[in-house]
Amino acid sequence: MLGERIPLRRVKTMRKALSEKNMLKSFLKEHDYRLSQISSRGSNLTVHPLRNIMDKLYVGNITIGTPPQEFQVIFDTGSSDLWVPSVFCNSTACAMHVMFRHLRSSTFRPTRKIFSITYGSGRMKGVVVHDTVRIGDLVSTDQPFGLSVAEYGFEGIPFDGVLGLNYPNMSFSGAIPIFDNLKNQGAISEPVFAFYLSKNKREGSVVMFGGVDHRYYQGELNWVPLIQAGDWSVHMDSISMKGKVIACSGGCKALVDTGTSLIEGPTNLVNNIQKLIGATPRGSKHYISCLVFKTLPSIIFTINGINYPVPARAYILKNSRGECYTAIRENILRTFRETWILGDVFLRQYFSAFDRGNDRIGLARAV
Repeated sequence: MLGERIPLRRVKTMRKALSEKNMLKSFLKEHDYRLSQISSRGSNLTVHPLRNIMDKLYVGNITIGTPPQEFQVIFDTGSSDLWVPSVFCNSTACAMHVMFRHLRSSTFRPTRKIFSITYGSGRMKGVVVHDTVRIGDLVSTDQPFGLSVAEYGFEGIPFDGVLGLNYPNMSFSGAIPIFDNLKNQGAISEPVFAFYLSKNKREGSVVMFGGVDHRYYQGELNWVPLIQAGDWSVHMDSISMKGKVIACSGGCKALVDTGTSLIEGPTNLVNNIQKLIGATPRGSKHYISCLVFKTLPSIIFTINGINYPVPARAYILKNSRGECYTAIRENILRTFRETWILGDVFLRQYFSAFDRGNDRIGLARAV
């Protein structure tokens, strides 16, 4: 049985030194560790890299077809569908990305099923097809996935497609997600995957399949039960600063989402936080003086009775012009209850393990 650790690269330690000398893969293989908290006896965690793109998104390579065609995708816990651009897509975004050439694959199988997905940053329309998909050494044969025929809002974003890691019921295409296929085919020894997202460096991030590796976090994993099996959402007790609750006072829903770059919440509560830290709106962002952000307090997210502080150095970002802005924005998902999305800003601070077998998420301070 194989467990797969797929390094994520963040676009834009010892690990960095090893990576620069092309020694990282052999080092990780030689120092592989299996955590007893998740039984991965007999598994063999392998690393597949993710790139950190300027703290905006994390992408990793997969291949599709026979012979394999390579694509750069976002490993997204907020969605369940895998898709890449097709040669039939005339959208500007598709022209800027790698397109799947189905006629070159001997294992390609079409269907007539069409679907569409709307994300926070854009949307796509596509058709469901089947082919062999590889994530590192993991292979899913006859995997259903989407080929986009139209894309909107993804121009200039350095990724080709999305690989969804949410539950099957969240799939817009109705296709069985690749994680479920790999699990059902016995390619993964344990129904677990995990993320380590690097800070301020392009290399070093990983996504792991089949277990977790304790070298990427400190202490023990704190396990949080899901609100309900079906998506990666947990109950959050409160959000506080300086000992005062500033949001989520009666408890709220929090989605743990590797496909969202920032922390998102309801408009009125996000605006309250911006006022508390002295940020002023301009365009779609809230800006703050780079001289004062070092004096700002941490924002503390309390989940299952445990505090997860996010310091100002993590929730204040700097753009290419040297201006500082907050990494908190309004949640464009219109829900009837208070919902927060804990994206990459939160997940850079905390290693995250997604346990499908027990419907829970594990969190621990990242190294």
